[in-house]
Amino acid sequence: MTIKKWSALQEKYDWVKSGFDNLSDSDQQDAFYKSLEFGTAGMRGLIGVGPNRMNELTVAKANEGFGKYLVETFPNQPLKVAIAYDNRHKSREFSEVSARILSRYGIESYIFEALRPTPELSFAVRELGCIGGIVVTASHNPKEYNGYKVYDETGCQLVDDKIARVIALINEVEDETEIDLETFDSTKIHAIDDTFDNIYLDAIKTIQLRPEEPKNIKIVFTSQHGTSYPMVPTLLSSLGYDVTVVEEQSTFDPDFSNTKTPNPEDRESYELAIEYGKRLDADLILSCDPDADRMGIVVKHNGMYQYLTGNQGGSILQEYIYSSKIERDTMPTNPIMFNTVVTSDLGEKIAAKYGVTVEKTLTGFKYIGNKIQQHNESEDYTFVFGYEESYGYLIADFVRDKDAIQACLMVAEAANYYLNQHKTLVNVLDALYDEHGAHTESQVAITRAGATGLEEIQEILNTFRTGAFKSFASIGVKYFDDFQTSMRSNGEQLDFPKSNVLKFYLEDGSWIAIRPSGTEPKCKFYYCIVDETIEKAQAKFELLKANINSIAKI
Repeated sequence: MTIKKWSALQEKYDWVKSGFDNLSDSDQQDAFYKSLEFGTAGMRGLIGVGPNRMNELTVAKANEGFGKYLVETFPNQPLKVAIAYDNRHKSREFSEVSARILSRYGIESYIFEALRPTPELSFAVRELGCIGGIVVTASHNPKEYNGYKVYDETGCQLVDDKIARVIALINEVEDETEIDLETFDSTKIHAIDDTFDNIYLDAIKTIQLRPEEPKNIKIVFTSQHGTSYPMVPTLLSSLGYDVTVVEEQSTFDPDFSNTKTPNPEDRESYELAIEYGKRLDADLILSCDPDADRMGIVVKHNGMYQYLTGNQGGSILQEYIYSSKIERDTMPTNPIMFNTVVTSDLGEKIAAKYGVTVEKTLTGFKYIGNKIQQHNESEDYTFVFGYEESYGYLIADFVRDKDAIQACLMVAEAANYYLNQHKTLVNVLDALYDEHGAHTESQVAITRAGATGLEEIQEILNTFRTGAFKSFASIGVKYFDDFQTSMRSNGEQLDFPKSNVLKFYLEDGSWIAIRPSGTEPKCKFYYCIVDETIEKAQAKFELLKANINSIAKI
């Protein structure tokens, strides 16, 4: 019945007809066997026809639920929502569908007139006095994907208790093919023009710690065809930095034609930027993902270009930020830093050195944004930094999501400061290892698509959950945390929302965590390995990875 109803829409919508014309038998089965899940991080999927694809009707269905949620949650307030979108296929169309559906609930939508960074949307929610926000993006996923995320009145993605109500309301829509896409109130839809960018950029300029430092660094920047261009080079140039843009990757190309991958976590995404770096003898390479919430770093060190992981970048940023604030007497009373349960322990050791309290959250920057709000309301701690291992950083909390624009400025400033001291960021990292122990972090992800893939991923989690493992690669297991049951294996209760995550703590101070991805059909294995030297830590990692892969049968 479902496929018949969708097929009948070919006469009404050209996009449905073209979708069916390009639908293979195998694609048809996947597109119609279930509805696209709206999870705790919103929804993300392949673009196409059918209930298990990103398209105008599944986006409309999501907005029916979000619109009802906003009306019942804010009964006596002006109903305003900010909407942003990235460079992907149909991003603008999905944004317009969102605004149209919301208008039928009396909700005013403020849509950026052109693509904008996700963190700017987070900033706009509070700046414009909105009760919520929407971003249409699939972040760093391949070109065939798009997605949809929703934000609360603080500019933070909706946390579990809020999103659960949205999901319940979305699920009340039994048949998305019956949603009217044509009827809406155009007076409720407004544009945000480029003058708003200056408000956001002026806020970002306030994060500088050493604005007077002479600018001697050469920077290469790539936006990976996404929303951080021209904002990042414009910002850095206005502050005196020498920035060269990777022109081939500065077009707003939904096919990402001039990059092997738009994901700064993948080394091959930097190939063209490194060519620029070598030609210009650049000191620093910065790369943002398409929606500009993640940022990657490559540093010239001893004549070679060296990648920094998200954990390493977070550790270096903490060292620079905390030491600078203390030197300049700007460190607030009761400072606090947030990171996640799969982020390296090195960051906690750096924070402890500078008297910064650390609070860990589940994976997902919404948990960090929510913690910021809680402590702001209680006035017990002051936020000074937040980060995830997956290249997400936040320097100042006028944004409540990871912000690659802020991060680019702070990394440029840190690299420039240390360069003036004849150091690279790698020198800073090595000094941190000397002081706190060598840490190597890695992530191994396996992809298992479709219904059988979900079952395989769950089997892997169940194997480790019930295995009662005493050791991995001959290294003893002290205990493990099961975030799904909120219990530690020694009987302690965990104070986290329930989540399908396992974390094994080893006798040598290392740990291994396992979780399914919230946005992709993947199972992820996280390693934080500690030893006397990086070489020993990396050798230990290889042994542990081989053992874990054997148990998981991958």
